[in-house]
Formats: sequence, structure tokens, C-alpha cells
Amino acid sequence: MDRGIWAIWYEVPEEFRAEYLTWFHEVHIPEKLSRPGYLWAAHYALGQGGHGKGYLALFGGVAPQTFLSPSPGQLAQRQTVEAKRMMGMRRNSAACILAEETRVEGPDAAQRGPGMTTGPVVQMGNYSAASPAVEDDLGAWYAQERLPLLAKLPGCIGARKMLATVGVHKHAILHEFTSLKMREQHFGPHEGDASDPKTWMGRVRPQLEHAPYSPAVGLRIWPALG
Repeated sequence: MDRGIWAIWYEVPEEFRAEYLTWFHEVHIPEKLSRPGYLWAAHYALGQGGHGKGYLALFGGVAPQTFLSPSPGQLAQRQTVEAKRMMGMRRNSAACILAEETRVEGPDAAQRGPGMTTGPVVQMGNYSAASPAVEDDLGAWYAQERLPLLAKLPGCIGARKMLATVGVHKHAILHEFTSLKMREQHFGPHEGDASDPKTWMGRVRPQLEHAPYSPAVGLRIWPALG
């Protein structure tokens, strides 16, 4: 199973995008996938909702340790001249290596893929909680309300709750959907609970410190959608 995810958020100035994306999709991702333990990759254009913009790259591995042998820091020291030039085009980069805590499959789990690749649309949050008491409430909310909801939500492929092995923020949640339309139609109304303090989400959400790009909604651009 793919129990580890390496997530990378970043922006690329418009004048570099065509060259960068060609390299990232045709050279960089295949090189990553040739390494032991790497199982899949997906690349998303953000700005489809939420707070994030730019791009989100996801790499799925057997475990978080897949991405620590070698580590991102060690890989950076081994980059080719071309890779250094391309990486230099990125702006406002952030990354974390995540370990899966739990997951649920949604009604449309069969639409994940190719293989184990994440779905056509993702929403990803990355955040820390204000205290252990908030984490207690947060975990109970996911276990008792949020994840059971996603497991039966039309258009939901699945969701996984994760913890950071490497990264500034401790928690992450990755939702997968079949399309932007299905996410907006079926998931969007539940997001409104965040502004209602009478709901469980409305009690927990204000006590979370989100990363600047969280939550971000992305449309997959690699592998290309059919």
C-alpha cells in the first residue's frame, strides 16, 4: 500500500511555465518513479478553490521512509545542472513528508487511477492544532463525523488523514473527488459548517493553524485526465 506521501506546493512565474512543466512531466516525474518504493505521482494545478495557488506535486510511496533514503536534502545536493535550473524557477515552495494515519474509500473509489494515483480533483489541508485538547476533539470529529461522511459522499473517491514525518505543520488531510462539479455540489455545502460554531467543525476549525496554501483545491494535470 501507499502509506507515505511527499507533498510539494509551489508557484512558477508565467514566463517559465511551459518549459518547467514539460521538464517536470517528461523528465523529473519519470526519474522519481524509477526509484525503489515510489508507487505513483500526480501533479495538480491549484486555484480551483480554497487558499492555494500554483501547483501541488504528490508522490506516493510504500512508507514515509521511501522519501528519506535518500532525503530531499540529500537529493538537492545531487541535482544535475538542468534540475537546479528548473528548481530555481519555483517560488514560495513548501513541502512535507506524510505518514498515513487512516483512510476511507468513497463511493467512487474505482475512479482513482491510473493505478493508485490520486483522483482528478483533490482538496488538501495542512495544519497544526492549538493544544492536545484540540487534537483530541479534532481526531474525534474525523473518526465519528467527517470520515464517515466522506465514505458515503457522492463524487468522493476517498480521503486519508496523515501526520507529518517532515514538515512545519503536524496534520494533513487529503480528499479525492471525481470532478470539480461533484466536489462543489456534494462537499461544498458541508464546508459551510466551518463558519457555524454550533457544529463540530465550527468548534474545531478556528483552533487550527493552517499553512498559507491550506486548504488548496487542485485539478490534475499529470497524469492527464481522460
